[in-house]
Amino acid sequence: MREGMSLQTRRELLQHMLPQYRGASTVKKKSKLLDAFTAATGYNRKYAMGLLNHAQVEQSTPQRPRPRRYGPEVQHALFLVWHAANRICAKRLIPFLPTLVEALERHEHLHLTEECRSQLLSMSATADRLLRSQRTLGLRGLSTTRAGTLLKQQIPIRTFEEWKETRPGFLEADLVAHCGADIEGGYLYTLTLTDIATGWTECLPLLHRSQEAVVAALQRARKLFPFPLLGIDTDNGGEFINGVLVAYCEQEQITFTRGRPYQKRDQCFVEQKNGAIVRQVVGYDRFVGEHAYRQLTELYRALRLYVNCFQPSMKLLSKQRDGKKVRCIYDPAKTPLQRLLLSGVLPVQKQQELTEVAQALDPVRLLQQLELLQRAVFRCAVGCSPFVSSPLSDPLHVFSGEQCTAGKLPEERNAPAPTAGLETLYREQERRKRVLGWRRTHKDPFEGEWEQIFSWLQANPERSSGDIFRELQRRSPGRYQPLQIRTLQRGMRKIRVYLLETVEEQWQAEVIQGSSPAPISARCSTSIS
Repeated sequence: MREGMSLQTRRELLQHMLPQYRGASTVKKKSKLLDAFTAATGYNRKYAMGLLNHAQVEQSTPQRPRPRRYGPEVQHALFLVWHAANRICAKRLIPFLPTLVEALERHEHLHLTEECRSQLLSMSATADRLLRSQRTLGLRGLSTTRAGTLLKQQIPIRTFEEWKETRPGFLEADLVAHCGADIEGGYLYTLTLTDIATGWTECLPLLHRSQEAVVAALQRARKLFPFPLLGIDTDNGGEFINGVLVAYCEQEQITFTRGRPYQKRDQCFVEQKNGAIVRQVVGYDRFVGEHAYRQLTELYRALRLYVNCFQPSMKLLSKQRDGKKVRCIYDPAKTPLQRLLLSGVLPVQKQQELTEVAQALDPVRLLQQLELLQRAVFRCAVGCSPFVSSPLSDPLHVFSGEQCTAGKLPEERNAPAPTAGLETLYREQERRKRVLGWRRTHKDPFEGEWEQIFSWLQANPERSSGDIFRELQRRSPGRYQPLQIRTLQRGMRKIRVYLLETVEEQWQAEVIQGSSPAPISARCSTSIS
């Protein structure tokens, strides 16, 4: 191609030669005109023939840079709103702009003129260009799901195509393992529960993966959701597919379904929340111990308010297939709170209460508390080295809903230790003896070791049965046989049920609360014996 001829000049030459080329009566004349055109423009001969033969197709003009419509003040306001929304994509941000701008102005984080406000609220695709940034691929977590028992044959399957629920109350549940790069040993888990209709999501930490811990967390979650729990859908892990959870759902009249094995898309809603909420905020580190559990609890207390009140999401309405292309149609982005209020299932008093809470919360101060609690959780992470210093010396950062409106950051303070009198200690001691002295039909291979096992679980509740069994084998070589681990697991389940009751008392009052279900009966402890 000739370097001295501009694109505009070549197009003018094309328009000049078109009548001559199309009017040529013989192939020889067309060939001479084509030679002259290629010599002048430097085009390939075949490409030049295509241009001359298809001249009726209008040539696109080069795009000229348009003058900037949005000034620095509007762009600064957009960046502030974007950071307050945790840097979500423009498709989710634009429909939520009026609500978020109003909240920032109400809490005096944003001061806009009428012209700037109108320009900011009228943005569409321009916001995506202004917020364009490089995105890197994140890490991926490890799967710790283990197949459940044959009881799963009694639980109906529900695939991703069968979710047509429009009424809030039907949830998907999944566990996220905070194991780092190694799934061996004990570590914390997060139980993620997300509502299908509204997207309302609750996250609760677990000290260990057991059926009793899942039932206790589910009972706690029912006090957090502002609507009654109607159904739950899980994967095929043993922490869900068990008699304890099935009996609990039957007693509470909760529909219990499961997905197909090895089909993550059957739990597509909760799997998306695992990545967008748990992994994005907590990360992929390894967390163990009571202190990390309590700090993760405080983080989730702040995260639930931010996600459900200030994080809009889009729901898929339909798919249109055109040959090989599939076009997805979504509804305008709304927060879970907005979808819940539009559903009409809540009483008027409850709707007014949730609206007042959302208006009182300051998204900027709430995000500041969330980031501070996030850094506190990161300091609880455990490395691969066994000589890592214990994070118990760090003070516990406690979330305060009142400080989200008062403009103060959360204070660093240790949680108050409960005071226990002599009578309380005596009752706890007697109860502990009953836990460790259950009736056995055979000789106990761990006789004399249950006190030590109890102290290990009390100090590190996340320790697995395999870890403790290997520790006992190292302490007494040749005493324990591999099949005796089942006896150890039954005893550890009883101890953990006892320890779970003390953990439940550490939950504090929440800003948004749901209806309080009936307390769990003692069936968890009776079903173990």
